[in-house]
Amino acid sequence: MKILVTGAKGFVGRNLCEQLKNIRDGKARNYGVTIEEVFEYDLDSTPEELECWCSQADFVFNLAGVNRPKEQSEFMEGNFGFASILLDTLRKKGNTCPVMLSSSQQASLTGRFGNSEYGRSKKAGEDLFLRYGEETGAKVLVFRFPNLFGKWCRPNYNSAVATFCNAVANDLPYTVNDPSVELELLYIDDLVDEMIACLRGEEHRCEFDGLEVVPNESGRYCHVPTTHKAMLGEIVELLNSFEAQRSTLIIPEIPAGSFAKKLYSTFLSYLPASKVAFPLRTNTDQRGSFTELVKTIGSGQFSVNISNPGVTKGQHWHNTKWEFFIVVSGHALIQERKIGTDEVLDFEVSGEEIKAVHMLPGYTHNIINLSDSEPLITLMWANELFDPNRPDTYFEPVE
Repeated sequence: MKILVTGAKGFVGRNLCEQLKNIRDGKARNYGVTIEEVFEYDLDSTPEELECWCSQADFVFNLAGVNRPKEQSEFMEGNFGFASILLDTLRKKGNTCPVMLSSSQQASLTGRFGNSEYGRSKKAGEDLFLRYGEETGAKVLVFRFPNLFGKWCRPNYNSAVATFCNAVANDLPYTVNDPSVELELLYIDDLVDEMIACLRGEEHRCEFDGLEVVPNESGRYCHVPTTHKAMLGEIVELLNSFEAQRSTLIIPEIPAGSFAKKLYSTFLSYLPASKVAFPLRTNTDQRGSFTELVKTIGSGQFSVNISNPGVTKGQHWHNTKWEFFIVVSGHALIQERKIGTDEVLDFEVSGEEIKAVHMLPGYTHNIINLSDSEPLITLMWANELFDPNRPDTYFEPVE
């Protein structure tokens, strides 16, 4: 397929084009489509290029539009006007390939959007596309986007999430006028996946009751079934917890598919270079060093332990806490002995054959660097965060 994307340098266009090119170049093979070329149309493109690409395209994503013009009249010119040019060019070339239009919830012209000039321009574009489909028989896919967020979204423009992400990441001032305001949010990767599904004819159809999506297989509109609702106060609270991770090492709970997971990825994309890398506190003594890496709220913590040549570490046991020791470099002997017995379990391990060894509750354990010259590097995971007020750690030699 040859794909034409208008507004290719915008937030949605850039994310879509990069994934389309990944498919084209064989880097993303899980989409079930074959792409030969991606035509990227934007303000610096020529009318001749538009004509050429309209004659060749097998599918058109029309993402071009105006969001923040200097004059209100520019809404209609930028959103309705270009849509007319695009469809007229397709007609001229006799190309009735499927066409997608990016519209907005504001096109509903209901509630707080009842007097939106931007909404009127989007609604005019929708009507134009729907008439075009009726007149030519071309498949038309009209999406009304809610609030979008994700990497590469421009802050201080038309996305509150982008604005807050940028402010928190860069220590800039920001104001939350009403923390209880709820937003419906659509993550850019979910949108891109749905747009690529359109290439397979697997779009989700719907009608709209005001702002509410009403799924309908024969509906005039399309929608992305996965969106999230969050209050402004909740968003800012999450962002501040992400920022604090640099000092606490605690990663907030981010379940698969959750809004928090998508927001965290978005937040990271706004970090300045000065925050991309940050130091960790390392505890050092004559035996080597110990550094906590990452902590989680419900799934324990990760650390790295370095033992100097010939050093034995550990020699303690836990009632409930258990750990994994994973030697990634060096040569070691891990020993464990059940409390109250003489039986010792020996595990000789090295970085040449990486394996995980359980530190069992009720077993005193140690780790011995068997090398006379090389340090021993061990990744350690504990099933709970270390609590200095209740360490659950008791000294007792293995032998």
